[in-house]
Amino acid sequence: MHTIQSIQNRIYEIRGERVMLDRDLAALYEIETRVFNQAVKRNIKRFPKDFMFQLTKEEWDEIRFHVEIVNNSLRSQFVTLKADDSLRLQNAILKQSRGQHSKYLPYAFTEQGVAMLSGVLNSDRAINMNIAIMRAFVEVRRVLLQQNDMKEQLRLIQERITEHDIQLSQIYDSIENLLDEKAAQRKWENRERIGFKK
Repeated sequence: MHTIQSIQNRIYEIRGERVMLDRDLAALYEIETRVFNQAVKRNIKRFPKDFMFQLTKEEWDEIRFHVEIVNNSLRSQFVTLKADDSLRLQNAILKQSRGQHSKYLPYAFTEQGVAMLSGVLNSDRAINMNIAIMRAFVEVRRVLLQQNDMKEQLRLIQERITEHDIQLSQIYDSIENLLDEKAAQRKWENRERIGFKK
């Protein structure tokens, strides 16, 4: 579970796609980013533009701040975790974060691109990590669907409340009109009469 959460922290939304960066994937697979990218380039026909694309400087600058926050969070988790798989994962990611300030802009892999990596990287570690990454993407999609469902429910509640507000306002106006009519009627009945009295 912790591994999936750690992976989810590395899923970004860029160009309307949920993607993972080459640096994060290399760290998860416990290989150098350079080696990871070489393996991808040797199999570049498997990665069309909708599977993998290189970030622009502006896109990288936008997410760099988020990457730094995640890495700082990982450093604090590294100190508090016990020695288990999660620790190994965090340690690998921390070692890999040294390459974040390289002169090359990172590559982003969509969910399909990450799935395609399973055909390129065949170690047991890569296979197990690919399964975990696919589960993380599914979990992100599930959470987003739940959020959209909740947004829709909130929108319906807001519509009902607005509808009820209008109805309450109409009721209030009707009561006010009735009270005004009663007051006018009393005023009419209590007026000083003029003319002949019997």
